[in-house]
Amino acid sequence: MSGNERLRRRLTDFVKAEAADKGFDLCRIARPDAIPQAPARLAEFITAGHHGSMAWMEETQARRADPRVLWSEVRSIVLFGMNYGPDHDPRAVLAQTDRAAISVYAQNRDYHDLIKGRLKEVATRFAARGGADVKVFVDTAPVMEKPLAAAAGLGWQGKHTNLVSREYGSWLFLGSLFTTAELIFDEAERDHCGSCRACLDACPTAAFPALYQLDARRCISYLTIEHKGPIDRELRPLIGNRIYGCDDCLAACPWNKFAATASEMKLAAREDLKAPQIADLLTLDDPGFRTFFSGSPVKRIGRNRFVRNLLIAAGNSGDRTLIAPCRALADDPAPEVRAMVAWALSRLMTAGEFRDFAAGRQPDADTDVRAEYEAAGEADRP
Repeated sequence: MSGNERLRRRLTDFVKAEAADKGFDLCRIARPDAIPQAPARLAEFITAGHHGSMAWMEETQARRADPRVLWSEVRSIVLFGMNYGPDHDPRAVLAQTDRAAISVYAQNRDYHDLIKGRLKEVATRFAARGGADVKVFVDTAPVMEKPLAAAAGLGWQGKHTNLVSREYGSWLFLGSLFTTAELIFDEAERDHCGSCRACLDACPTAAFPALYQLDARRCISYLTIEHKGPIDRELRPLIGNRIYGCDDCLAACPWNKFAATASEMKLAAREDLKAPQIADLLTLDDPGFRTFFSGSPVKRIGRNRFVRNLLIAAGNSGDRTLIAPCRALADDPAPEVRAMVAWALSRLMTAGEFRDFAAGRQPDADTDVRAEYEAAGEADRP
């Protein structure tokens, strides 16, 4: 073994040991050119409009499709996985229509902060040991972490396009370390999905137009987190009580039978976020929202979009006790909130009750709000 090969082995062993020491469950290494199919697939995704209103995906397309465009000096990409497996079936809350369903990943601290902090610790020690340049990324940078993670052997991309691990099922947070150091590369994991389509069949909104393809415009995670405008009326009833994200396709995967509950305590679900009362959350003003979700990824969508989502859940609940908290928001300063008040009340009230309520109001200055009242008034209901 040459001196260069011994150095590669030492640095590879070192970074993997550091990863384990910092709480990462998996650590593998990919070549910078390991995802040659990515540019064409990303271009197809964007051309089809499946990215919805996420304009930043198109703006960063070249850098996202090829790690060497993002950083030309990169020689090795280290991929890290941290298990966030829940201690309960996240789908159980869906039957409790007076409760709100929040995605497992958002039931405690923002994983971006946790993972990036740990990655920086690994990167600092690795750079000091090897003298190489490093950059760390967690989700927000234009890095195709899932294809790279599959190429590095952390798992494979399932038919729902998410990463699946033989050890941890669908519950892995990903992060990456780009470096100028030459490391030893791991073998890619092969696809173990077979003929299974459990994840596809579990999707409430039919967001998968084909195997291994996602149309974000129909995905509840996109609609409740990324989408800023009104949500299509045809999709609202399908959202149910999911107010932030959706775990249905992840939770349906049979490989989860091998998954373990997350060992990182900062990722353990807060009890008050496992199944919070919709009525309680509807009372949150902006300061209250910021306080309640301090340190949570939910905070980043802002109070107005959050309440918009809550009102859709309220409208889907069939719970007439939610009429009062919905009515209390009818004059909210945010038009997206006022619009969804109309929709929610039109589903919770009888046609006569809603007609009387709407008749007692002045026409709204916002066109979207007026459109909701008009559509609700025209609906054929008892």
